[in-house]
Amino acid sequence: MSVRRLSHDQREFLALLRDVAFGNPYTPERNALIRRLAPDAPGNLASDREALVRVVAPKLSSLMAGGLTAYGDDDRSLLEPAFLYVAYHRFVPQIDAHIEWQDGRVGEPARVDFGDDVMRELMQTGLAEEQAALFFSFFFQLRRAYYFIGQSLAGESEPMERFRRALWNNIFTHDMRVYASSLWSKMEDFSTLLLGETGTGKGAAAAAIGRSEFIDYLPKERRFAANFAQTFISINLSQFSETLIESELFGHRKGAFTGAIDHHQGVFERCSKHGALFLDEIGEATAPMQIKLLRVLQERTFTPVGGREKKRFSGRVIAATNRSLADLRQSGRFRDDFYYRLCSGVIHVPTLRERIEASAAELAELVAVLVQPSLRAYVLEVLERDVPHGYAWPGNVRELEQAVRRVLLTGSYQPDMQSAPSLDAEERLVIRVREGNLSAEELLSSYSALLYRRLGSYAAVAERTGLDPRTSRKYVLSAKSG
Repeated sequence: MSVRRLSHDQREFLALLRDVAFGNPYTPERNALIRRLAPDAPGNLASDREALVRVVAPKLSSLMAGGLTAYGDDDRSLLEPAFLYVAYHRFVPQIDAHIEWQDGRVGEPARVDFGDDVMRELMQTGLAEEQAALFFSFFFQLRRAYYFIGQSLAGESEPMERFRRALWNNIFTHDMRVYASSLWSKMEDFSTLLLGETGTGKGAAAAAIGRSEFIDYLPKERRFAANFAQTFISINLSQFSETLIESELFGHRKGAFTGAIDHHQGVFERCSKHGALFLDEIGEATAPMQIKLLRVLQERTFTPVGGREKKRFSGRVIAATNRSLADLRQSGRFRDDFYYRLCSGVIHVPTLRERIEASAAELAELVAVLVQPSLRAYVLEVLERDVPHGYAWPGNVRELEQAVRRVLLTGSYQPDMQSAPSLDAEERLVIRVREGNLSAEELLSSYSALLYRRLGSYAAVAERTGLDPRTSRKYVLSAKSG
């Protein structure tokens, strides 16, 4: 049987579509590609997610006659993403409904009533059952990531778009081709560190990553291998005493200590291979606890208190702190080797003041999420009347939530101006910029130092500024010495 071949134009179109299919949805580059491929799409691409599908589907129907196996490897590598892109969007409504129904429900994962339809469509073009089940698992993971990143994190400012891009990359990496081919089963090796002030939403960000981990589809059982609503486990390290924290983390055996009247599973044991463990307030971990956690991250094993059997931890670790890790590391209170085990991905969670500074509409968008439509105008009017212009919102989104409640209860909100964070360094930089008395070298050094205080690593500064890590380190150190 002769091998079918794509034309030059077909290959060019499918190559661009492949970049769309594997691209981070929160990048302007991906939206630009969609506009290029579907020039008639509406202004707001999110309002018509099938705009490109309507362009691709007719082109694909004739090309796919005879299935993927009718083409050589090179052409098939272009056709397969296009086919998967169309198939994925065909089942988006059912997958979304399944996610919404399962979200918050404990117990066994729900049966996927449309699973046979998905498998049939994927297999009819020549995919083996194992491949089809893998791609269906990817579909499910993609929609959960959209659900938790796109819907659980409100705000459309540029800092929030950068934040969403970073979260997406920490789930699928920056190159989904590599993720889909080899990394999807190895993501437990990648820890994520969330840095940000109190009340910025680090817990919601951790949950977005943790509930979007890969979960196998089991075709014979017509369900996924785990209930994503239970795969994310969180523990606040500052809530437990030194004597209890080890038991909460690693568990204990009956009789291990006074009061241990039964076996107890710690969070590391309860976290499945499909899930993630969120260690909040990691900056509060003592040096001995850092060593024990470091050992778990290195060896992927732990032993319950009073036990001898080593247990394996197969989940992923996400950690967060509102403290400056740079200061903690410099003072010796946070081990460098522990930091380097946590920092596969370092994400700065933007403050509310950063978001409002970037977009004046951000406050209104957040209020729209917090109250019903009939009350939004009233709440915004009171906040505009009572909150000083340029107020720093030291409690961030958490403070805004309480401010809205106070407005509804009392008809006013008087901010606690004494609790506003010290912005001396930032204010000095802004003043000097306005005065125009900074050289380019001084400006870059001061800005790099400011980012380092917020983000906690030279690599994060390099990513934000576009400098290489060694150059960013040079600028940070020159600012300190100056």
